[in-house]
Amino acid sequence: MPFTRHVGSHGDRKVAVVFREIPGESHMCLVTYTELLNRNIHDPLIACIESDIGQNSENLADALNRMHTRDGKILLQVLHAEGMLKKVNTEQIIMTPAPNTKIKLNELNKILNEMKQGEEAVKRLAEMDKSMGMQSPIDVAKRMRGDKIEVTQQPVVAAQNGALGDDVLATQFRLQAEKMQREAQGLMAEAQRLLNEAAQLTPAPVAEVIKKERKPRQPKTKVAV
Repeated sequence: MPFTRHVGSHGDRKVAVVFREIPGESHMCLVTYTELLNRNIHDPLIACIESDIGQNSENLADALNRMHTRDGKILLQVLHAEGMLKKVNTEQIIMTPAPNTKIKLNELNKILNEMKQGEEAVKRLAEMDKSMGMQSPIDVAKRMRGDKIEVTQQPVVAAQNGALGDDVLATQFRLQAEKMQREAQGLMAEAQRLLNEAAQLTPAPVAEVIKKERKPRQPKTKVAV
């Protein structure tokens, strides 16, 4: 079942998370309570969330700034002008990207930020209370990013001091090396393409042009007397 980004709840009220983190206040987010919006704003906002632009935007605000209300106004500007954007602590927001899937926004932010920084492996956080339908933050974050969730036969066990074991570190190093190799191959291919284009755009030397344009002289035919 596909995941839907940017949707959650604050207590018993549904919210759309416009900014996962407020700049300079990473513990706070910016939300709008969807049930309080009139149809002129509500329907275009839901359509924005469900659109490819909305689902591919890191923050919903980026998509809302490109979408319009029914009367042609920019959604983000209307939400701000009418005071419909509220600051809330990220610990109080429960993201609900799919039925029976819940995760606190502060935990999701932590995982997504670590993934964004290029860390291939992060420690699995404590599993949330199953009776509340909470899932592992790492698995939810990976699914929301579209990453494949691999199931291993043997669990990853950390050392007693909390550090990752040598076998886990070795796996991480191999994954990083493979990624670097793929990136290097892509850069080499791109460099060769640019060199080929440069060669086609570079004008030929004048001497070569003159030589090509000059017609070869026809040999004189001797007339017998």
